[in-house]
Amino acid sequence: MLRKRSILSLLMALVAIVLVSCGGGNENTAPPTYSSEQVEQIQQALPPVKQARQRLTQLEPLLQKEKWSDAYSLLHGPLGGLRREMSYVTRNLLPTDQEKAREYAKALFEDIEKIDAAVEAEVASRALQSYDRALNDFDQYLSLIPEPKPEENS
Repeated sequence: MLRKRSILSLLMALVAIVLVSCGGGNENTAPPTYSSEQVEQIQQALPPVKQARQRLTQLEPLLQKEKWSDAYSLLHGPLGGLRREMSYVTRNLLPTDQEKAREYAKALFEDIEKIDAAVEAEVASRALQSYDRALNDFDQYLSLIPEPKPEENS
């Protein structure tokens, strides 16, 4: 009888071990997604960022025509609050998107600083190169922003 209990206990332990090891975690969980409220909040904070992107395109002709004073005014005026606006939008993104957004934003502001330095030095070629990189970084940042889902009519 004692031998049967030992074998039964050993068998139960093996079954438990197999069940625990095969059970594992739920690896098929869906990646986190944005709720409609999150998307709405991001979309409400986005207009100043999109306006800044549009304003940035106004910089290219100023750099090409070497209108340094106007370029300086644009960089320090309408684009002056961009860092704050982008920071607010970034905080509302999913954690995985936040990391990428911070990288793109950091690169964008480094490019803007290089544009500013080139404007102060009045070197159009350097300013235009940094401008192209800034537009690319800005577009990469904006590609991370979730679009609102079209509402279904029931």
